[in-house]
Amino acid sequence: MSATIIDGKAFAADIRGRVAEQVAILKEAHGITPGLAVVLVGADPASEVYVRSKGRMTVEVGMESFEHRLSEDTSEADLLALVNKLNADPKVHGILVQLPLPKHMNSDAVINAIDPAKDVDGFHISNVGLLGTGQKAMVPCTPLGCLMMLRDHLGDMSGKEAVVIGRSNIVGKPMAHLLLGESCTVSIAHSRTKDIADVVRRADIVVAAVGRSKMVRGDWIKPGATVIDVGINRVEAEGGKTRLVGDVDFDAAKEVAGAITPVPGGVGPMTIACLLANTLTAACRANGLAEPEGLTV
Repeated sequence: MSATIIDGKAFAADIRGRVAEQVAILKEAHGITPGLAVVLVGADPASEVYVRSKGRMTVEVGMESFEHRLSEDTSEADLLALVNKLNADPKVHGILVQLPLPKHMNSDAVINAIDPAKDVDGFHISNVGLLGTGQKAMVPCTPLGCLMMLRDHLGDMSGKEAVVIGRSNIVGKPMAHLLLGESCTVSIAHSRTKDIADVVRRADIVVAAVGRSKMVRGDWIKPGATVIDVGINRVEAEGGKTRLVGDVDFDAAKEVAGAITPVPGGVGPMTIACLLANTLTAACRANGLAEPEGLTV
């Protein structure tokens, strides 16, 4: 039998709806409107599209959206000054500096200048450390979305064997920490892993986040495993067009797996939904209120 397809679009829409409900409650009961500030430096086309989507969805769930667009030649000092201004602004609960930044800027320095409590991307070194030691942190959006889908589909993951393919700071490493927090037995596979197919075949849960088109073949998948495909790769299609595919050979894997996310329409929509959830969480924490249930770790 073919695998259950985990519908990321529908799941993300549900998350946004739950965020909107909680935002309405915050406004009515406490007079608080969560605010998200997004900073875009330069005019990268993909970043432009992403920032517009973030702004539109922020408003749709009832939050305040603050967009700051800076020219490509903005100095790092001026960007850091803006970050410091946003850190001090009580109306701003979440700050996101869109990556990549221009080459003359130090991305780590900029990210680490953000107040960790407002770091809704979860990239600040303090949040990385808190997550790694099992403490309360702002969690990177994509791994958080993956975890939400796994919890929804599997429930208790205690004792399951999980393999994360990819060791990036944005997805692979935080995903491994989140799975450890669920009491999974976790392996991280990467470009130098020997016999990687055999490693993946052990897994009840596979999270593929390596950035290589269809790297994970169907015969790598343990029958009945749950497969979360984070990869977004643009490849050539018929007629000179292009299409998006994941890191997993979807057509082959779906015949073996118990459940699988498609590309597109799987993990991708969850990223912005979790950004909104993180902003709501940050607003609650800043005001000493209970965190929204089911929208954070």
